[in-house]
Amino acid sequence: MSPKPLEGIRVIDLCVVWAGPFATMLLGDLGAEVIKPENPFVFQPMTRGAMARPPQILLERSIAWSGGLPRNEVGPRPWNYNPTFVSLYRNKKSFTVDLRRPEGKDILRRLVAISDVVYENNAVGTLEKLGITEEWLRDANPRLIIVRVPAYGLTGPYREARALGVHLEAVMGHTLLRGYDDADPSANTAIYSGDYMAGAQGAFAVMAALWYRDRTGEGQTIEIAQAENAAAMFTHAIMDYSMNRNVQSAIGNRDVHGRYPCGVYPAKSPGDATTMDDHWIAIHIENDAQWQQLVEAMGSPAWALDPRFATNEGRAAHFREIDAGIAEWTRERDDYEMMHLLQARGIAATPVLEASRMFDDPHLRARDFFKKQTVRDAGTHEYVGPLWKFEKTPVEFYQPPVCFGEHNEYVYRELLKVSDSEYEALKAGGHIAEEYDPSVP
Repeated sequence: MSPKPLEGIRVIDLCVVWAGPFATMLLGDLGAEVIKPENPFVFQPMTRGAMARPPQILLERSIAWSGGLPRNEVGPRPWNYNPTFVSLYRNKKSFTVDLRRPEGKDILRRLVAISDVVYENNAVGTLEKLGITEEWLRDANPRLIIVRVPAYGLTGPYREARALGVHLEAVMGHTLLRGYDDADPSANTAIYSGDYMAGAQGAFAVMAALWYRDRTGEGQTIEIAQAENAAAMFTHAIMDYSMNRNVQSAIGNRDVHGRYPCGVYPAKSPGDATTMDDHWIAIHIENDAQWQQLVEAMGSPAWALDPRFATNEGRAAHFREIDAGIAEWTRERDDYEMMHLLQARGIAATPVLEASRMFDDPHLRARDFFKKQTVRDAGTHEYVGPLWKFEKTPVEFYQPPVCFGEHNEYVYRELLKVSDSEYEALKAGGHIAEEYDPSVP
């Protein structure tokens, strides 16, 4: 079997939350050896969860995707199976070290010297306070590729601003566009797509830098400002203003190019609409011929035969009336049945799936989208698998979501060749551990 695409490349993951860890996960999926140093005395919020040892009441009041735990129990090591962690830390290795102390910083320096990439997305100034500057890293390894992914860039008036994806949205104005025209932006639910866009671009940047280093022998520093990168979420609005001086506003689920109807409509639900099992279907009509196909699929109701709706211009003028009519037809029908019915007529239509329904989606099952993995103290569950399938090189789960300090022996003894006495001294000093220090809440 051919080697993995990035086999032989070592990446040091100094990342937090999502934007950085998603990038290093992609690199790990492609075969890079991704090593994450973790501090037993410092808990990084929203990386291995909100707290190292959350109280049961916090678990009961948390959103499942960020604070839910197996069997709804905190368990002995919740940091190893918090959902925000296990979704991003497959195909990685974890070792523990306190980078605040000289001996811990020396361990990192020795690891940098035998690595190819250092990737970080901490708040600006975090690493500098530890003495881990670009000059320090470059001195340890002149060929190193350094990737920094700050929220708003390393320079400028926003450089020190802290941010999650939802903050990026608000500062950039995406929140003003992503919503309904009859609702205030504060009614929007939070999304974090900026994190994942930064991660995808960052992984690509690493591969481009490796390609360049193979040809020149030179490393480089890459800066990816998450806010700048996330502008791709609303490029149409930026271009419309730049070229036409039009200021776009929120339009809900309608087509930004003005093709009608386009929306998300209620479908038949098996339970109470106040629960999470309410179903929806997205339908998009792109031309007059497709509109006629939709009318026929709905059984040619009298309202849909109105000549006002025969052209896109007419449908645009009366889209709310049309949306109400379509909703009356969709709400009594199964979303998948409608999808097949409409797609057979050349109409873009698909169910809108909340996360739990993805596991039953025939298309995702046919694509082998989910993979079973066993996590210590949490059992065996299905996870979203790698995003690619290559004909000649494997892309697979070869390391389950990594446990805290799981690879201490490998990093210290095999990679860094520390002596038995040094290993024991580091262990006695608390650097080497498989649990957070009791002082960490």
